[in-house]
Parts: sequence; structure tokens; C-alpha cells
Amino acid sequence: MQCNVCHKKEATVHLTEIINDKVTKLHLCEECARQKSDEMEVHFGLSDLLAGLADLGGFQEPSLKKVLKCPACGFALQDFQRTGRLGCPKCYEAFEKQLAPLLRRIHGQDRHMGKFPLKAVTGKLSQDARELHSLKVKLQKAVSLEAFEEAAGLRDNIKTLESKLRTKKEEDKCI
Repeated sequence: MQCNVCHKKEATVHLTEIINDKVTKLHLCEECARQKSDEMEVHFGLSDLLAGLADLGGFQEPSLKKVLKCPACGFALQDFQRTGRLGCPKCYEAFEKQLAPLLRRIHGQDRHMGKFPLKAVTGKLSQDARELHSLKVKLQKAVSLEAFEEAAGLRDNIKTLESKLRTKKEEDKCI
């Protein structure tokens, strides 16, 4: 598919906007997408989308409510609503209570748990690999609950299982 702007290069950026059942599609090459990034943000409203999803406790005028700012960079919570971006990595900690509901709504949870192999979903992952994943999840939970004896046992089980899987993998290579 060709770029809708230059009509010369292959489109690698594909955007779709649906408003009141009206579909607008835009196909751009990487170069045109970079040149039009500000215009695309205005047209496709990334910051408006994030601000609309963010039910950040009902924003009020700064004079009526204490302005919450990041201690590291001075970025205000209202700035996030306006731009859809945070100022620095510490903003996530500073605005944790306000961002958690938004992250849960967008991603289904407010913590990154990593990717899960497609093989696990299709059932082609070995029982040992599924058990290893389960043990790692239990270990994270034990550490967060400060159950360190249980965590140590889980850690040892994980090391044993990882060693078993490595040995199995090396044997498969030799066959």
C-alpha cells in the first residue's frame, strides 16, 4: 500500500479513526509520518484519548485544588491530562494513585507482567515450562508479601526446573 501523502514509498504507519460510525484511515511512509507527527496527534487526538480515559479524580482549577507535581521534574498532573505524556520516570511513582485506574482500564492491569509465549496459549509449551512460569508468578507474590522463607524455596525450585529445562534443550540439540 502506498503512502497517502507522497504516493511514492510503501506505507508502514496505518492509523484508523472512528467517530460516529465514520471511519477515517491514513496510510503513511515512515518519513511522512515523522513529518506529520504533530498534525497526526492533533487529528487523531492521542492526548485527548488518554485524557478522556483518565478519570484522574475530577480535575479542578489549580486555584481550587492543590496542584500535584512530580518531585523529580516538577511536571504537574494537569500537564499529563493536557499532553498525554509524563515528564520523567519518577512521574509514574509520583502520580501512581491517579494513573493506576487508567493503566488498568487500558492494559487490564497496572503492573507489567511480561510477555507470555504463544506456544503456552496454544498448548504446545511443555508442562515444565508452564510450571516454571507458575513458580515465577508465585515467587513474585511471595516477595511482595515479604514471605521470604517461602520465596527462598520457590527460588530453589525455579533454579532446579531451569536447570532441567536447559539440560533437556541441550539434549534436543544433540539429537
